[in-house]
Amino acid sequence: MDYLILIVGLAMLTIGADWLTKGCVGMAARFRVPEFIVGLTVMAVGTSMPELTVSAMSALSGSGDMAIGNVTGSNIFNILIILGICAIIKPLVFTRENIRRDIPVCLGASLLLALFTLYVGSERCINRVEGLVLLALYIISTIYAIRTGRNDKADVEAGTTDGKGESVNMGWGKVMLFIVIGLVGLIFGGNLCLNSATAIARAWGVSEAIIAVTVVAAGTSLPELASSVAAVVSNRPSLALGNIIGSNIANILLILGVCGSIKPLTMGGITPLDIWMVVAVAVVLLISALVIGVRRITRAEGVLYLAIYVGYVVMLLR
Repeated sequence: MDYLILIVGLAMLTIGADWLTKGCVGMAARFRVPEFIVGLTVMAVGTSMPELTVSAMSALSGSGDMAIGNVTGSNIFNILIILGICAIIKPLVFTRENIRRDIPVCLGASLLLALFTLYVGSERCINRVEGLVLLALYIISTIYAIRTGRNDKADVEAGTTDGKGESVNMGWGKVMLFIVIGLVGLIFGGNLCLNSATAIARAWGVSEAIIAVTVVAAGTSLPELASSVAAVVSNRPSLALGNIIGSNIANILLILGVCGSIKPLTMGGITPLDIWMVVAVAVVLLISALVIGVRRITRAEGVLYLAIYVGYVVMLLR
């Protein structure tokens, strides 16, 4: 039964991802803003709802380590697995604003997570004040991204076409229908996949700690995976990049900000290795943009990303 539920969940993810991508493309055309900005905001927050739900419920139940573990695991999975797969399908090209603004914000949020959980005070937690700081920074960074993103005229023009050069002319009702149904499909499909995968992992004898950092994190990241792959396949790589970078920023600043404001989040079984791995993958993304692929993630780098994730999981199992 768990395997059947997993298949149903994957089907919902596939359909939901396709509808959400179409809705976001239509929204970008309507607002005449870069697709990346829509991916960074609407798509990123929408696909991060599973992480928010799991983390908030964990915080309310007193399992702060599950909330932090879910975010750290999701951020690692997002960059290494999702961007790795997307780059293998089609190399991902960074814009100038990605390098100057978005990746540094993602790296800064990751360093702030390390600062709050490992160095500020001796509690090894994210308290309410720190949670409010994270929330304020999320609002500021989002406003800044929207304002500066409107200046990218080339990407705005690209957002008015369907990826094949044909003009997008979608009514608001249809745009919202695509987005809402797409998000519902992603969230419910992701939940089905998460529950079934967790049950399967437990049946295989995998420990709860490993499940939290890998299976739960990967499960709540399935909406990002499905929507990003759908965006790349439909020739919308900027949506995929915006979705992943935006999700990673939202996971730390928005989700941990909300959860920390509700109730202080303790580290528990989350180790410094997990926290610094979040920082490391953000650095890897910056290196890909500046040094290795020079403003792009190549297919070879995509394979390398997947290999790094496998190595990380092997370290956890040991």
